[in-house]
Amino acid sequence: MEKKLIFLDIDGTLVAPGRKEPPESAVRAIRKARENGHRVFLCTGRNYAMLEPLLVYGFDGVVASAGGYVRCGGKTLYDMPMPDGTRDRAVQALEKAGFAWAIECLNGVYGTEENFALMAESRDKGSEARRWREAVKSDLKFCSIDEYDGAPVYKIMFIGRSGADLAGLERELGGEFFVCLQSIFAKGDHIHGELINRAFDKGAGVRRICEYLNVPVADTVGFGDSMNDLAMLETVGVGVCMEDGEEALKKISDLVCSPVEEDGIYQMFHLLGLIEG
Repeated sequence: MEKKLIFLDIDGTLVAPGRKEPPESAVRAIRKARENGHRVFLCTGRNYAMLEPLLVYGFDGVVASAGGYVRCGGKTLYDMPMPDGTRDRAVQALEKAGFAWAIECLNGVYGTEENFALMAESRDKGSEARRWREAVKSDLKFCSIDEYDGAPVYKIMFIGRSGADLAGLERELGGEFFVCLQSIFAKGDHIHGELINRAFDKGAGVRRICEYLNVPVADTVGFGDSMNDLAMLETVGVGVCMEDGEEALKKISDLVCSPVEEDGIYQMFHLLGLIEG
């Protein structure tokens, strides 16, 4: 078969929600696929600093910060932080709409105390929210906004209670940002999402790596579970949504994969002919 480029989301895809490391079966699948000549990439909303614990498993590159930072074979292909003025307008709009926020840089995440508190109390079971709660409790380069030193910002995460003005936020920022909602909850709980610059997305990151390696987009496979994976799964040749992923994402995917903790990644790699046995 033609050698493929394989793109893996992390939270809820390669790593079970709330966990820090992939299961052994997924690591084995990645190793076997690379031995067979395929190339494997992380394709994630995480900033580059948060990828460090996973890079030891062997990847050919990364699409990080939801497409704002792309590397392949040790070379940076794309690096597009938002202008300072755009960052400041976004923060002002979030506060006006009643949302707490955290800014994501290559070297870490800087959030308000209210952001940390709301994320810790949220009952969201989705992979992105569980990843953020884990980050609050662990050492995943998560820092107070007081420590922010002006580093370039690639993405902004936001969270608010049900009374926050989501419609107003979308009216004010929708032209510049994709307002990517991870979840909206019942009365009394929280709204959680991300502001992703419309200049890029995960799908654009996939195309940049394909162009650099001179590989047709048709020869790509992507795995994801949440709405920030939409552009990636719409772009790749074969899009795979995790079984416990967003229902809207399953509808546009080619295949649905068992959860990673049930060896879903390994099984799907085998089904697609990327590995044997």
